[in-house]
Amino acid sequence: MKTVTVYQYDAFSTEPDMGNPAGVVLNSEGLSDSDMQEITAKAGYNETAFLLDSDLADLRIRFFTPGYETDLCGHATMAMIFALASRGQLGKKEKLTIETKAGILPIKATRNQDGEWSITMKQASPKFIEYKGSKEELMHSIGLGESDLHPTLPILYGSTGSWTLLVPVKHLSKFQEMKPDNQRFPEVLKEVPKASVHPFCLETHDPTADLHGRHFSSPYSGTVEDAVTGTASAVMGAYYAKFIQPGFTGQLDLAVEQGQEIGKDGRVGVHVSKNQEALEVQITGKAVYVKEVEITLP
Repeated sequence: MKTVTVYQYDAFSTEPDMGNPAGVVLNSEGLSDSDMQEITAKAGYNETAFLLDSDLADLRIRFFTPGYETDLCGHATMAMIFALASRGQLGKKEKLTIETKAGILPIKATRNQDGEWSITMKQASPKFIEYKGSKEELMHSIGLGESDLHPTLPILYGSTGSWTLLVPVKHLSKFQEMKPDNQRFPEVLKEVPKASVHPFCLETHDPTADLHGRHFSSPYSGTVEDAVTGTASAVMGAYYAKFIQPGFTGQLDLAVEQGQEIGKDGRVGVHVSKNQEALEVQITGKAVYVKEVEITLP
């Protein structure tokens, strides 16, 4: 029998239990794929990040949901880098690279005068795919009607490392009414059946925020809803630049809020820059240590 320590860090908040909880395993060498999957399932977080050595970057991170391994997870990356930085395991190094299944990505960890760490993470290049399915069936799968859709913005699959369906909703009040039927998602999302669903709107609770979202998981992940989602916030930033503020040049900074409907209150900073026609996206957030749990493997 082997015991593995899983540390819980909540990303995109500095207050415990208000951000998005992620599991962090700092000593993953020697763990098999099935070990990592079992640890994630037993720990119960939407994602758990596993730290490994890399020949290609400063470190390697693998990400697992309770159901399967995913290429990239924003909030679990934030949790892992915050854990390393706050424990002094990065030394004085502020800039580093991480090897993920979505590619090698640069990370920046900085500390302000109050001692708070802020983590900035570059995302994979934004990609979009048109949603061609039934709008009525899609909206029914999250407990709303087709009339709740924004009248002019497109429904698109988007990815900066993990695919999600971006669903523009007219009014913030409808987010409280949402009731996802996750098991229906694969039959509705015919183009990308394993995608999650990410409704968003331009109305926000916080007047300083630019976008509000919820994030409903693919049923293959073994979870229902993500509290505060880094990769989906990133692709929302790219979407904003292409479809809400088309023609922008230079740089764009956005604040995304998420989690209010389920008792959370997370914030993700999204920085979008445009070089000719190419978009680059970074997300910035904070994190906080919550607790640790011991997982026993047979």
